[in-house]
Amino acid sequence: MSAIIKVSNLSKQYREVKAVNDISFTVNTGDIYGFLGQNGAGKSTTIRMLLTLIEPTAGAIELFGRNLYSHRKEVLQQIGAVIEKPDLYKYLTAYENLSLFAKMSGVAVTDKKLMDQLEQVGLTERAHSKVRTFSQGMKQRLGIAIALIHDPQLIILDEPTNGLDPQGIADIRNLILHLSRHQGKTILVSSHLLHEIELIANRMLIIDKGKKIMEGTVAELVDPARTMVHIEVTNPQLVMAWLQNSRWSACVQEQNNNVILLRMNKPQVPELTAELVNAGAHIMALQPQNSLESYFLSLTTENRHVDTFTN
Repeated sequence: MSAIIKVSNLSKQYREVKAVNDISFTVNTGDIYGFLGQNGAGKSTTIRMLLTLIEPTAGAIELFGRNLYSHRKEVLQQIGAVIEKPDLYKYLTAYENLSLFAKMSGVAVTDKKLMDQLEQVGLTERAHSKVRTFSQGMKQRLGIAIALIHDPQLIILDEPTNGLDPQGIADIRNLILHLSRHQGKTILVSSHLLHEIELIANRMLIIDKGKKIMEGTVAELVDPARTMVHIEVTNPQLVMAWLQNSRWSACVQEQNNNVILLRMNKPQVPELTAELVNAGAHIMALQPQNSLESYFLSLTTENRHVDTFTN
């Protein structure tokens, strides 16, 4: 499988702040590649270097097998990108925006091509509505339509679901999956919403404070032996006493009022549940959490801004 993006030892220094610190990663043809990290981790800085919007302090970037800076024009012609919120002309319609950006890109398009593009992002019925009347989710979808107008091989989306409601997030998620499965696009998508990336990405990179923590597939990154089990019971003292004298004692992590937290291998959860019931535990809820989010938090030492990981 050929590499679309190959980043080697990339760094960006702003005076005393190292925004990106010696990261390397590879995005292969056909990937939906998740670029994950907390706000301020260095995701947007890295993407801006991939698009030549800022220069790296050190390191190398190859796109489509070519050095980015010596083949800048040819390389960027094969990329479509939406960086944060798309820049749109609010007093023009969706159709007029798309037509204008196509002309600015030097792309000759027909009326049918423009309408097909709007249909692809679910905006056919609003093609002739002013963009100022659009929700943020609709603006994001129009931005993606603009990024696709020249039929790029690689799509780069920087925090495409920022500020969207649950329906808007779902719309963007489904659009990304459609572009990958039905059009064969390679997609790099950055986000701090780990659950969303877990739903769509086949490979991903986790960074923190500008440093690469881990790269791989969801299956590789989420170890079933690290499953966290939250148990809510009405008789916590009895249950804790039983757990501490059982084979599960080493799994107990903490107790907070009626909630007991254990770490264990996921296939063991049914055995634990059955034994708890037999021991007289009054279980109100039992929830295994083996998500990318819990894995990420287990890797970061300071667990800064945990609230940014909730939808």
